[in-house]
Amino acid sequence: MSRRSFSITPITPFRLDLTVWALRRRPENAVDRWDRRTYGRILTIDRKAVEVAVHQSGRRELPQLEVDLSGAHLTVRQEESARAILERMLGAHHDLKAFYKLATCDPRLQPLVEEFRGLKPPQFPTVFEAVVNGIACQQLSLLVGILLLSRLVHLAGVMPANATDAVHAFPEATDLAGMEALSLKSLGFSANKSRALLGISSAIRDRRLNLESLVQFDNQVALERLVNLEGVGRWTAEYVLLRGLGRWDIFPGDDVGARKKLAQFLRKKTPLDYDGVRRAVAGWQPYAGLVYFHFLLARIEKAGWLCSHHSHATRHKTDPRSAQTGFPSQPCVASSSPVYLRCTEVLT
Repeated sequence: MSRRSFSITPITPFRLDLTVWALRRRPENAVDRWDRRTYGRILTIDRKAVEVAVHQSGRRELPQLEVDLSGAHLTVRQEESARAILERMLGAHHDLKAFYKLATCDPRLQPLVEEFRGLKPPQFPTVFEAVVNGIACQQLSLLVGILLLSRLVHLAGVMPANATDAVHAFPEATDLAGMEALSLKSLGFSANKSRALLGISSAIRDRRLNLESLVQFDNQVALERLVNLEGVGRWTAEYVLLRGLGRWDIFPGDDVGARKKLAQFLRKKTPLDYDGVRRAVAGWQPYAGLVYFHFLLARIEKAGWLCSHHSHATRHKTDPRSAQTGFPSQPCVASSSPVYLRCTEVLT
């Protein structure tokens, strides 16, 4: 077992806790782990499992991300790969000055953005992982989708050498391609989802499909190519555009939970349909996807999961700012007791 360490200097403002929560979405996430100080994950680099631990240091105006890697015979190349992956996953080098400027011109949006100032748009390390997440969460509550993914990771993900606990990397396409549909169905995946996941994985293994190449196409072309895949509809495709390709202008219009939150935020008296969502977020472009992540964090905070030394734990739920954002605030519950079922409509 060898170890390597390095630092990442993110563009300010940056908060690791907010960004990690936008990435992990629920406490049950077994892949992206957070202990209120350190972000942990197993990355697969050159087919080897590398354990990653990241914490934030430095002053708020000069933050640093301290990264520790551990794995078998780590190389300089693996360290460089880990750095690039983490910088992308955590949005460390994204400059959001234009987004903050836009928010200052919107009296309703500004309090929400200031509430979670330092959030950077998270991104899955691969487009494949985004596709698998999207398919797993189709037509299910986020809780059930995350539990399915955790079971899949435990079954098919690789583990670091000499690992002392049951942590696994997210499976690569080659890990899933050789599996039987019955194995996925035994985890709780439907027959259709199992067939879709295995078909996409096999196509990648056989080099008939390259999801990572979608980065070179604009939104429309990438969406069209995604919906041509078995098991991928418009909701999943837009999910992949936002979380897998980093297209910040995408606010998934078929996300029922997101529609409800958007209508609540804008105090709409009638529900929004897909086209209504597009019209409603037009004034926030090209940053509608960032607003989507802010809505997600507002629900996470309401559930009591967002606990850190930065959190607004002392604010009372009748904070007048909650009337501006459209989301009631409540004290942060800094407890290890389960609170997982307190929030049933967290965005994906």
